[in-house]
Amino acid sequence: MISTEAISKAHKTIKDVVLETPFIQNYNLSEQFDCKIFLKREDMQSVRSFKIRGAYNKISGLSSAQTKNGVVCASAGNHAQGVAFSCSKLKIKGTIYMPNPTPNQKITKVKQFGGKWVDVILTGDTFDDAYESAMNAAKDQKMTLIHPFNDPEVIAGQGTIAKEMLEQLEEPLDYLLVAVGGGGLLSGVGSYFKQVSPDTKIIAVEAVGAAALNASLKNGKLTRLDKIDSFADGIAVKEIGDLTFQIIKEVIDDNITVAEGAICSSILKLYNEEAIVVEPAGAVSIAALEQLQDQIKGKNVGIIVCGGNNDVNRTQEITERALLYEGKKHYFIIRFPQRAGALRDFLNVLGPNDDIAHFEYTKKTNRTNGPALVGLEVQNRNDFISLIERMKKQGINFEHINDNPMLFEMLV
Repeated sequence: MISTEAISKAHKTIKDVVLETPFIQNYNLSEQFDCKIFLKREDMQSVRSFKIRGAYNKISGLSSAQTKNGVVCASAGNHAQGVAFSCSKLKIKGTIYMPNPTPNQKITKVKQFGGKWVDVILTGDTFDDAYESAMNAAKDQKMTLIHPFNDPEVIAGQGTIAKEMLEQLEEPLDYLLVAVGGGGLLSGVGSYFKQVSPDTKIIAVEAVGAAALNASLKNGKLTRLDKIDSFADGIAVKEIGDLTFQIIKEVIDDNITVAEGAICSSILKLYNEEAIVVEPAGAVSIAALEQLQDQIKGKNVGIIVCGGNNDVNRTQEITERALLYEGKKHYFIIRFPQRAGALRDFLNVLGPNDDIAHFEYTKKTNRTNGPALVGLEVQNRNDFISLIERMKKQGINFEHINDNPMLFEMLV
């Protein structure tokens, strides 16, 4: 574990640069889950994530020899912003490698925070691709690598969140939910809690499409995933760090995974009900509450809202994933009979609250004789059952493709 002394030292280093974010009760979530839920609002940092803590603590401690040729890092966005901010503040040249699919909002922010002190290079499809490029650059150009999670000083910087939380809250926490990507946040926060508040149960939360920690724990050793879903880009890594894995095994009490659709539902809920903008990584622990509702009832629960760098251009994808997860949107291949009024007959099977969200003939020629891809939205999950019953009774020739991954991805 990282010592409390190292974390306290890091806190002194960063305190004039980093915002001490609020740690306050969220009454809507508390009422919904019949407990007290407190949110640590790291989305309110100047770079809109906690990553500035570890980056600044690491870079500010480098010697002149270590910064002579500049620093280099790889990041899916948030660590990059922390490094860019630190380079500009400390007047150190930095090179930042980011995956090509990184949301534009994050890329723009990195350039704004870094200014003339930072060069941004887009490469590969995942964080791991960008990391390989950063490693090569560090070796070839003799730059100092600023690792996003597998570094003691970076971990100590992230651990300062725990120090603030325990100083801000007047009552003990029963549970702490922490999002996991590479494991730097969990290692730092977990180290501090286990030494200062050992009765707090720490639960690691991952997106099911990039659950590298879960795989490593099951196999009893570091496990590299062959492929990942990079939707929750802030925590989408194929393999956690060897240092963070060792620490995490010591500090956590449980590890759970959350579907990307559930994360999307939480993003929309936070925005619509709380006016809080979070990215997928920032919502993953809130999405986990549904799985934990029986054991957290009547307890004090802490959640780190770790990032708020969400690109508005992703709203349509987030909404789509949420509706599919909630069972409110369904796609069908429908083969209409070749006669007049066939489409009208289909419309008659729709309920009063059902809506056609998508309609497209799958054939580009001779459309009137081809099957159609139809997307329907229902008001709640139970409406789908009655819709299917009416379609069967009416003799509609259909295939529901939500649960056919290959066909769904090809057509939708």
